[in-house]
Amino acid sequence: MTSCLKLEVQTEDQTPHKWCISLAEDEFKRLLSHGNPVVHKVFGEGSLFSPLLFGKFFDPSDAFPLWEFESDSLLSNLRNSGKSSVDWFQTDQAYVLKAELPAGVGKTNNVQIHVEKGKIVEIFGQLKLLQRESQKKDWRSCNWWEYGYVRRLELPEDVDWRRIEAYLSIDAVLEIRIPRNLLHSDTSASGVGKNSE
Repeated sequence: MTSCLKLEVQTEDQTPHKWCISLAEDEFKRLLSHGNPVVHKVFGEGSLFSPLLFGKFFDPSDAFPLWEFESDSLLSNLRNSGKSSVDWFQTDQAYVLKAELPAGVGKTNNVQIHVEKGKIVEIFGQLKLLQRESQKKDWRSCNWWEYGYVRRLELPEDVDWRRIEAYLSIDAVLEIRIPRNLLHSDTSASGVGKNSE
């Protein structure tokens, strides 16, 4: 079995206005047209951070309800062409995301996992070659795609977000395990806590 390193999952981030500037499709095309090989690997077809991961353009800084979809159907075109290294599924105990990170991204000190207000999990980091330029300001509050990468995912309602675990293997495979809150599932099923008319 491949050895893994446990990553710290941060739950407190007071950064105002992060991810406030959206990546538009024309800006994304312009970014790729520069021909930077690192940018192509990070944002290219099949990457977790690609705006085209789900078959049509979707800004990765907008939270996506990943676990509302089956990975086989959402990624079918990429899987048929052998271009996807992303998978997600759920068990009775947890929601799981696995993704092979592009070369240059899969460094333990570069990938950060953050849970925002118990509702969104963020996977982000800076591109090494651009870190010096962004030291003056928080790169997440401006045109973030010029400095780094992100994928924001909505968490399902029945998770215990305080117990999220993230691991990075030596071959740069990220695995995020989000335990289900079994008490929430039981009360939702029985209708406890819902408003009655």
